[in-house]
Amino acid sequence: MDLQVLRQVQQWLDADQRVVLGTITRTWGSAPRPVGAVVAVRQDGTIAGSVSGGCIEDDLIARIREGALRLERPELVRYGVGAEAAQRFGLPCGGTLELMLEPLGPQSALHALLERLGRGERVVRRLDLATGAVTLSAPGEQGGDSADRLVLTDEALVTHHGPQWRLLIIGAGQLSDYLARMALALDYQVKVCDPRDDYPWTLAGVPLTRDMPDDVVLALKPDGHTAVVALTHDPKLDDLALMEALRSPAFYVGAIGSRVNQAKRRARLKEHFDLDDAALARLHGPVGLHIGARTPPEIALSILAHMTAERYGVQISATPTAPAGIDAGCSL
Repeated sequence: MDLQVLRQVQQWLDADQRVVLGTITRTWGSAPRPVGAVVAVRQDGTIAGSVSGGCIEDDLIARIREGALRLERPELVRYGVGAEAAQRFGLPCGGTLELMLEPLGPQSALHALLERLGRGERVVRRLDLATGAVTLSAPGEQGGDSADRLVLTDEALVTHHGPQWRLLIIGAGQLSDYLARMALALDYQVKVCDPRDDYPWTLAGVPLTRDMPDDVVLALKPDGHTAVVALTHDPKLDDLALMEALRSPAFYVGAIGSRVNQAKRRARLKEHFDLDDAALARLHGPVGLHIGARTPPEIALSILAHMTAERYGVQISATPTAPAGIDAGCSL
């Protein structure tokens, strides 16, 4: 969503419009949008993006039209301090939201940022609060923090942009197509691996590799922002991916298949690939939440729902006991 805002902003700048970009830098209590979310307001009050349910945006529009935001350099503002202000701006009572308002121009390096994001890169953007000048770098460059987190100091605002969450899907079948499409909508960078030539792949924006799954996982170097989901039903392929993914810091590793087949899979992985009980306990199989899913899009929904819960640390049982004759959600 925020990438779409930045693209809209670039169009406005190309048309010689003045634009102020607002970035959420801190929240206290309940807040409608997370830290790092952005909103942009054009000189005539036209808005792109969102940082609240609309009331803060309305205030920014009013201030723009009144000329109150003719900023020369970045400025920090707060909304929702105290119950009365929270009610006025539509925040939950007691909630507070802090915005960095940044006047955009050539010094903002927005065009360069969009070029790098278009290549699928992750980019660190450093905004100098004294001058408004922006410098771009790759995570970890120049001694910077490689973690995907916003950092605000008295001198600078540092934000991270690009594909912070990655999904590797093993298998190029119909279920993979639905899973990839839904994952793109949730801002995942998606890649599909299937060495079988008789499985075509045509989804734009999601590359396919015909390399072997274990090699692909190793090359991907999964981190705590990576998920690996095996969907081929072929143990020779799924197990190769899982054996490497379960040794990695990937936040989610799952495989399709019934509980009976999952038990056999765990036994194979333990016997032939020397995976210990701790690693095997990280395997989500049958993959996805038990929501009664039957069709490919329903199963894809159950997988992404479980991945989302894992991302936010919400403990939900993926495979509760099902009624007689019915296996857990993704048991195809």
